[in-house]
Parts: sequence; C-alpha cells; structure tokens
Amino acid sequence: MTPAMVHYYFKTRDQLLDILIDERFAPLRIELARIFSESDAEPAETLRAFVEALAATVDRHPWFAALWVGARGWSARAGCCFSAWRRASARATRIVRVERTAAWQREGKLNPELDPSLVFMSLFGLTVLPLATARWRDQSERTLTTEGIARHAVALLMHGIRPF
Repeated sequence: MTPAMVHYYFKTRDQLLDILIDERFAPLRIELARIFSESDAEPAETLRAFVEALAATVDRHPWFAALWVGARGWSARAGCCFSAWRRASARATRIVRVERTAAWQREGKLNPELDPSLVFMSLFGLTVLPLATARWRDQSERTLTTEGIARHAVALLMHGIRPF
C-alpha cells in the first residue's frame, strides 16, 4: 500500500483512526466491557477476569498493546490511539465500570480509598504497558510471560505491596 492510496481512501488521520477503531478496537472494547456487566459478580473475580482478558487480548492481537504505547513511546495520552479510542468508547460503558466500582465500595467489597474512575486505567496500565514494552527490556526481564504479567497485576491489586 502506498501513501497515495492511503490518502485516497482516508482524507484525514482521524478518518483512518476511526476505521481502525471501528473495525479492530471496538469489538475488543465490547468484549472487555462485558466482564463488568454481570450484576452478581464479586469485585475480585471481575477485576481478575478483566486483567486476564486484557492479557489474552494481547496474546491474540499482538498489535493491541503496541498501538497503545505508540511508536514514540509512552505519552500522557497513552499512545496514538487514545483520543480515537476515547471518542469511540461508549460513555455508557465507562459509566458502568465507574458505577460498578463505586457500588462495590458502598457495599464494603472494595477499598473505599480507590478512585472509581481510575481503577480501569490502573488495571490497563498494570497489564498492557509491561506487555507492550517487552521488547525494550533487557534480556533478564524478557522471560516474563503474558500469564506472569497478569498474575503480577492481580496480586498487586489484591494484596498491594504488603508482605503476607
């Protein structure tokens, strides 16, 4: 594909990103959001399922993590696709995640000091960033697996840094 062909079909960068989001990211977003839709699920199991689903998504779609970080490295906007993903991400889906987290806090099932609006992005960062940066790490750190990173994110979430 030549640059001219890309410009013929997509007049702007936003048009290209919108198609990318609609065809590649939106189905994954819907799949991940489904995890939060079970009304009787316990928070620990839901958040564990979310982290494991993120790791599985990166396994199935290696481009997923790399696009989030972007070719120029980690930025405050989470890579080249953040704004397009944010536009495409259904407001209702974000509200469900935040309201579900706040409800768990009111029920005494989740740490009340957590900011409900940051839980999703925190889990995302704990899982996707290490997977996306695997090629940047030195050789001794490259033995980490997708499962190991997911296990680490869940352990950090559930038990923090306190010793047992």
